[in-house]
Amino acid sequence: MVSGPSRGLDQSYCTTFQDVHLICDNYATHKTPAVKAWFAKRPRYHVHITPTRASWLNQVERWFALLSTRAIKRGTHRSTTELERAIREYLAASNQDPKPFVWSKTADQILDSIARYCGPILDVHTKHSLVNNL
Repeated sequence: MVSGPSRGLDQSYCTTFQDVHLICDNYATHKTPAVKAWFAKRPRYHVHITPTRASWLNQVERWFALLSTRAIKRGTHRSTTELERAIREYLAASNQDPKPFVWSKTADQILDSIARYCGPILDVHTKHSLVNNL
């Protein structure tokens, strides 16, 4: 049986007539028999499993980070109604002049950046391993 926050999801967050789309990573726990059975009983829930190493999901996460930074964290919301209002105002304002998320670096630039970041870490690890194996 599925427990936790999903237990009250139907009653607490969504009206009977709304479809709910959930984007989940490719983690095995989202595919267990218990989870599949839970969703099978709730046809209005649509689960979208991202492909392994789906980089587009980073852009979705970035969008939610902007929403959080620009509309949620800077405000004082005394109720869920106030929080919803802040989110809707942010959406209305950002939809006035929408801008797509575009990758600004090539794959080679991203890999070079990772190499620069990981290089010192690997150097320390290698030196540590060499000293411990002497």
